[in-house]
Formats: sequence, structure tokens, C-alpha cells
Amino acid sequence: MPVLGILIMVNLCNELCTFVLNQWLENVPTLTEDNVPIPVPGARAVIAPQLRQTGHFEEMSVIVDEEEHSIEMHLPYVYKILESKINSIKIVPIMVGSLSESKEQLYGKILSSYLSDPSNLFVISSDFCHWGQRFSYTYYSDSVNTTYLPRKSNTPLSIPIYKSIENLDREGMTIIEEMNHKEFHTYLSKTKNTICGRHPIGVLLSTIDALQNSQEKTVTEEEGKPNLPFDTTKPRIRFVHYSQSSQVTRGDDSSVSYASAYVYLP
Repeated sequence: MPVLGILIMVNLCNELCTFVLNQWLENVPTLTEDNVPIPVPGARAVIAPQLRQTGHFEEMSVIVDEEEHSIEMHLPYVYKILESKINSIKIVPIMVGSLSESKEQLYGKILSSYLSDPSNLFVISSDFCHWGQRFSYTYYSDSVNTTYLPRKSNTPLSIPIYKSIENLDREGMTIIEEMNHKEFHTYLSKTKNTICGRHPIGVLLSTIDALQNSQEKTVTEEEGKPNLPFDTTKPRIRFVHYSQSSQVTRGDDSSVSYASAYVYLP
């Protein structure tokens, strides 16, 4: 099963997790300003027994762990943001494979109670479009015509390739902000956009769906919600950053897109 992304649950209390995962975190390198590998101090990676008991989770083998890199790239940022609490948190790394839509919904239901717990922080990892011949993906659309570009072409383009890529990504980002799990799958089926973390994103959308369906009452503004410039009685996803590794202008160029978003829950 191909590994397409990482969903990390960072637990900020000590009650949920009891199993240490092979001292996993102690062996993950990060970099100092001198570019010297050092261990990430303090926090521990663990397996939540409640997740294991569902029968829907397996432990990573050492080989799979060593081949996966997404979580290693995330941990220095998690450490920096939570540095003041790093000795008291536990990290639950969840590797997400190639899931069907129904499987994403299943894991959404399992994880929804943890997402609703304010002592837990979810970090979902994904790049966006991987464009170029080396990624076997050269989708191009100018809102009139859609095609896949060859490495060399003399056909004039109505908009630059990098703008087509951005339009493609932002279409998906809008659907994610609308928290429409089914429409997100329709978008992926239509465009085949190479969003490496599409399944963790699908799990997140399913988790929010399950959480909303399980809530017994509607939160009102009078219940002490913060004074924010949007409806704080409803979940919200908003992207706050988008960039590309390079601005592609030719069919033999390549780029990777990056986007960052936050999730607000009432």
C-alpha cells in the first residue's frame, strides 16, 4: 500500500497514551544552525491503546518507518511550537495509506472524539500539486480547454502553466474550506491532482463530519465563544498560505505546491 501522507495527533495530556513506540522519537534527527543532526528532546512517540483496540490500526515496521520522511520533517516544527510543553506531551504518529472514501469515513468516526478533545492537537501533512514529467502529471487548464502537456510543444498557452497549477490547487483548497468530503473525492477523480496527503485530508474532513453529526446541541455565541470575525458556532477551515517551488513556464519544468491551513472547531 503506497504511503501518501502523515496524520500526527499530538496529545497534550498524559491520560490517552501509554505505549512507547520503540523510542521512535529519540532517533529522529533535526538540524541545528550548524547543520549537525541532533535528537529531538523531550517528547515521546506512543501508540494510543484505544486506537489499537479498534482493530483498524497496525504498527509500522522498522523498514516502513525508515523509508517514510513526512513525520521527520514535521517534528522540528512541532517541537518549536510546543517547546515550553515538550517534556509533557506525547505524539501519536498515524501513517495514512491509500484509503477508499468509505475507509476515510471510518477513520473519521474513530478519531472524531479525539479531535473534539481540546487537549489534543491534530497536525495533517500534505503538499499540493506535484507537476512535471518526473511526476507523470502535466495537467493544464485555461478554463476553456483541459489537456496534459507534452515535454515540448509549440502551441501557445493562454495562461502560464504555473497559473494553471495554482488555479487547480485553489479549486481543491476551496472544496476543503467548504469541508465537503464527497466533493473533494469528485475533484480528485476529475483532475487527478497529485496532492500527496489527499487521504489524510480526507480523514480530516470525515472526522469533522462525524464530529458535527455526533454533537447533541448547537453551540451558541452566548456560551463563552471567542469574539472572532466569523461564525464561531460552526467549524471552519481556512488556508492562510500558498506557494510553489518554482513558476513553471515550459512543459519540461517541474514544481511542487505548498499550502497551509488552520481548522477552527466550536
